[in-house]
Amino acid sequence: MSMFLDHARVNVIAGKGGDGMVAYRREKYVPDGGPAGGDGGHGGSVIFVVDGGLRTLLDFRYNRHFRGIPGENGMSKSKYGKSAKDLYVKVPPGTVVRNAETQELLGDLTEIGQELVVAKGGRGGRGNIKFATHRNPAPAIAENGEPGQELVLELELKVIADVGLVGFPSVGKSTILSVVSSAKPKIADYHFTTLVPNLGMVQAQNGIQFAMADLPGLIEGASEGVGLGIQFLRHIERTRVILHVIDMGATEGRDPFDDYEKINKELESYELRLLDRPTVIVANKMDVPGAEENLKTFKKQLEDKFKDQDVPKVFEISAYQHQGLEPLINYTADLVETTDPFPLFDEEEVEKSVLYQLEGSADEITVTRDPDATWVLGGEKIERLLKMTNFDHHESTMRFARQLRGLGIDELLRSRGAEDGDLVRILDYEFEFVD
Repeated sequence: MSMFLDHARVNVIAGKGGDGMVAYRREKYVPDGGPAGGDGGHGGSVIFVVDGGLRTLLDFRYNRHFRGIPGENGMSKSKYGKSAKDLYVKVPPGTVVRNAETQELLGDLTEIGQELVVAKGGRGGRGNIKFATHRNPAPAIAENGEPGQELVLELELKVIADVGLVGFPSVGKSTILSVVSSAKPKIADYHFTTLVPNLGMVQAQNGIQFAMADLPGLIEGASEGVGLGIQFLRHIERTRVILHVIDMGATEGRDPFDDYEKINKELESYELRLLDRPTVIVANKMDVPGAEENLKTFKKQLEDKFKDQDVPKVFEISAYQHQGLEPLINYTADLVETTDPFPLFDEEEVEKSVLYQLEGSADEITVTRDPDATWVLGGEKIERLLKMTNFDHHESTMRFARQLRGLGIDELLRSRGAEDGDLVRILDYEFEFVD
């Protein structure tokens, strides 16, 4: 039996852009040939794509690191480096992707073939042909490629099913699924036989097909982590219709209506929107002696609970004897057809995820001082400038100094008390402050 995994944490690093090149034309009979260093190619992005053949996140248990391909460096004779191919990583339908550090939603992947760029490849560095001007027709300036985005991601699988079977352990959920579909869930006479969600396709008499999930049994306190806890509850979030299965035969000595109340309390404690879904009560094990009397009492208690409200529909079945299932399936199919999907996230949250960027903190520059009196500069923008500077060429180094001045670094250090000759460090690069 394959292992079911519904949560994973992975590292993704997009490909670095290729470095630009400093080169000059040296063809015979071409005097003053000028610059001829090409740009580097773009690095490959890391893209998640939904594959309908996957059912779990098991692959991410053994492979947690995904690195994009770097772009090719620029070449002489004005030849550009080749851009790298993107890295496509397959995920199952229903995967929710979040930034592990900020918990920001990056995407909710539900449609087959849907793609999400989780780490964008760096752009290629410019060669010296891009820096030629009438004042400096032969520059010795080139950029290194931009680093690719690097993120730690949390992946959470929330099973995509139209109908979810909920209820206490051993009330017959797995038996119902095995009878109405071709699924073969594990069935036994002990609690928590079902440890992972089982999916099956069900077809009603009118031709409507829907996916049904047999979800692990709930117990009191599940919303707080008792039993299988949240491992169960996350998989009911996408369902359109809930079939609340109750052991009407009270084979384990519990009161059927008390079971009904406790399960509803757990659904409400986890997420109020779960109770907005159409719920059908499935009175199972009607073949057990005493079930008829229990059902009469249950219906009376149900009517008292829903005074002046619509009372949930109750279907009497015996999954073990295959009785009463056809009307239940037909009614459920009609509900699925007339019920719109329930979005997991607000529209604003999803829209923000589509435009996911780290621009908010890109302009922030931090200034600290180490015990050795070295000034330390930090910040995404300034660190990216450093990584894209080719210090093998003096003109590139001078350009970096001008960029720092343009960002106001000189004034910032001066305001903090920096003096002429003080050491300044950005990552591993050190230089002297000149006032």
